[in-house]
Amino acid sequence: MVGSQHTAVHSSNGKLGQAETQLFSESELHLIGEGNELQLYNKLGAQFHEVNGNHGVVFSVWAPNAQRVNVTGDFNGWNPAAHPMSPQGDSGVWAVFIPNLGQGAHYKFHLVNALGQAVEKTDPMGLFFEQAPKNAAIVWDTAHLKWTDEAWLAARAERNPLESPMSIYEVHLGSWRKHNDAESFSYRDLATKLVDYVTQMGFTYVEFLPVAEHAYYPSWGYQVTGFFAPTSRYGTPDDFAALVDALHAAGIGVILDWVPAHFPKDDYALARFDGTALYEHDDPRRGEHPDWGTHIFNYGRDEVRNFLTANALYWCDRFHVDGLRVDAVASMLYLDYSREEGQWIPNEHGGRENLEAIGFLQHVNHHVLTRHPGTVMIAEESTSWPKVSRPPGDGGLGFSFKWNMGWMHD
Repeated sequence: MVGSQHTAVHSSNGKLGQAETQLFSESELHLIGEGNELQLYNKLGAQFHEVNGNHGVVFSVWAPNAQRVNVTGDFNGWNPAAHPMSPQGDSGVWAVFIPNLGQGAHYKFHLVNALGQAVEKTDPMGLFFEQAPKNAAIVWDTAHLKWTDEAWLAARAERNPLESPMSIYEVHLGSWRKHNDAESFSYRDLATKLVDYVTQMGFTYVEFLPVAEHAYYPSWGYQVTGFFAPTSRYGTPDDFAALVDALHAAGIGVILDWVPAHFPKDDYALARFDGTALYEHDDPRRGEHPDWGTHIFNYGRDEVRNFLTANALYWCDRFHVDGLRVDAVASMLYLDYSREEGQWIPNEHGGRENLEAIGFLQHVNHHVLTRHPGTVMIAEESTSWPKVSRPPGDGGLGFSFKWNMGWMHD
């Protein structure tokens, strides 16, 4: 981000401090636009920043078809007109800098969307959220979490997980154990109770059912509304980091169940974000999941592929996780998955393979495994798709392993 005399600066009372221009450099916007900003979590959302000697927060969001975008929060009385955001060139990114804001500020984006409708949306890049049913994002610093696992990470980088013993304990954090059969354990509780149990049982990894923020608790986390945020049901991002750190201290790896196959239709989240099919396909034959009543990501759009790839890298980078179990891969690979004749659109060759999803999976597997040596990418793939764990150069998807669903369910 740029921070020169040309930067748009708003005070906390909403008055414009200088002429509105750019908060992002042309090179930053170019990388975002072409889908190659792999650390998107360092750019969009709510970023601590200094502009012209003022410390504060840069808020930014990708909403290319919106007519206007404002940031609203507890710092401006939730006034949707207080802090208008500026378009950053023709990138589709909107941004504003607000000085004198710090960690813990609650915010949303107020859009006049492509249809002229005024809507409130939560931050797609939000790092922490209010507990459901509330949905405001919370400004939070996850770049400086406390860690003591340097030795674990160094050893992991030298280890070949394909040749190492692996015994995985799958667990849903909210229902594993409860205080008085009522209140779920917090991340800090689990950092002792779960670690002790897994150590005693001799497992080498835990695999958490999805921990990313989700409004609907009975979904077990599979209907994600905040892809970059550990759910606030059990604590803060710092608390979740403490759980991972404790597991590493006990010699136990951490795998997250990751859900890039679909997202829910909650009107405050990704669905029709700027009044158009931004993250999803517009045609329901490509964009609607018939089994779950959710939207399917548009893997052919550069910005969407970037969003998901950066999300996978975020969990490895900021939270030191040791792998991802990619959920519902079969539903990503087949255009006719759970569809009758006439309910799906063939690919450019007339086939049923989702070529864009295949390219995305190869892309994300390459970047995670290259940038974080010793991690694993596991496919939950329920069909006989060939070469799931072979490298892309050999015609494969590039996963480390394929999840043995038959053994798991037996």
